[in-house]
Amino acid sequence: MIETFSEFWNISETATEKIFFTCTALTFIVLLRLLTGMLVNRKVKDDKRRYHLRRSVTYVYTAIVLLVIGSIWFQGIASLSTFLGLASAGLAVALHDTIANIAGFFFIEARKPFRVGDRIELDHVKGDVIDIRLFEFSIVEVGNWVDADQSTGRIVHVPNSIVMRMPLSNYNIGFEYIWNEIPVLITFESNWKKAKALLSAIGKKNTEHLSQGAQAQIRRAARKYLIIAGTLTPTVYTTVKDSGVMLTIRYIVDPRQRRGTEQQMWEEILDTFAAEPDIDLAYNTTRFFTAPSHAAEPSQPLPPSN
Repeated sequence: MIETFSEFWNISETATEKIFFTCTALTFIVLLRLLTGMLVNRKVKDDKRRYHLRRSVTYVYTAIVLLVIGSIWFQGIASLSTFLGLASAGLAVALHDTIANIAGFFFIEARKPFRVGDRIELDHVKGDVIDIRLFEFSIVEVGNWVDADQSTGRIVHVPNSIVMRMPLSNYNIGFEYIWNEIPVLITFESNWKKAKALLSAIGKKNTEHLSQGAQAQIRRAARKYLIIAGTLTPTVYTTVKDSGVMLTIRYIVDPRQRRGTEQQMWEEILDTFAAEPDIDLAYNTTRFFTAPSHAAEPSQPLPPSN
């Protein structure tokens, strides 16, 4: 059969034999990979664990394919070294971006600037990482035209090489909370001290329980990073603006719960201020003042000079 194919394709019997063994090995490995994937899907019920197992299986079978094909086509270390030397010179120029993406993949796996499930921001793209592959990783976009870091529904595929060239923000590694602020503007005529006390009570009621968990996380993160955090309890800051007194609630929150927490606090603020007759929310207004008119007084004669 090998002689028949060799004569038909007009190639040597050695090359035909290698092609035959390569196809046979690939067919066997692909079938074995499919069976392993089916077994993992059937036995593992946890989605996150199943995802990581499938990735590990893919890497193992990819390595097996490379080893098997290399053993078929290259006999001895000398021929393999010669091939790699010649191929790498051309690939370095022709596949610069591809090689950079592969290097980025190994950087991600070794340094672990983020993992699957983390929320990151990179090159003006923000979202939750859902997959990491050899050439790119994928995130579910949040923000953009949607307020308060909620999902847009789009999946963004980002080349791995960009991780080594751009600053990367991770919402989860080290410190899993972020600071959020709610600015509340009241009129100058309002009782701002009472309003500040009310806002402080609302902030503590809704977010103070998060401070305990944040303190524990900072202690753990301080073993690896130089993290120095000040007061983690909710705080209300006072600032004067053109239209009134600005009272800003600053508190820590889980990034994925920012919008829900802010909505809950705003509803409580509106209900609380509505019950206080001496507190009013401010907005941009224009005021006119008219100076009182006075009748012109008759001029007095100057005293005679000596």
